[in-house]
Amino acid sequence: MKSPSDLHTMEELRVAIDALDRELVEMLAARTRLIARAAELKQENGWPARIPNRVEDVVAKVRAAAGPAGLDPDLADRLWREMIEHFIAQEEQVLGKGDPDERHDH
Repeated sequence: MKSPSDLHTMEELRVAIDALDRELVEMLAARTRLIARAAELKQENGWPARIPNRVEDVVAKVRAAAGPAGLDPDLADRLWREMIEHFIAQEEQVLGKGDPDERHDH
């Protein structure tokens, strides 16, 4: 990927953003597959979808990594909490809890 300073037109910038967005989608899809496996393991072990200490641990790690990477830690916190809520709902469906049509908007 080119450095932002090597992009001299809006078109070049937009192409780079679109490429990065595709990479982000692939990474989130990979995380979705990991969460699907987590739901299977939780089901096998009788564990709940929501494990509050794990949620806070994940968010704390993301916040700690965000600043040095150049990402606003508050934004990272909000994004991950939203993503985590979505994945918990996904796990609850596998575990037989929650309405499949229910959407968690937090």
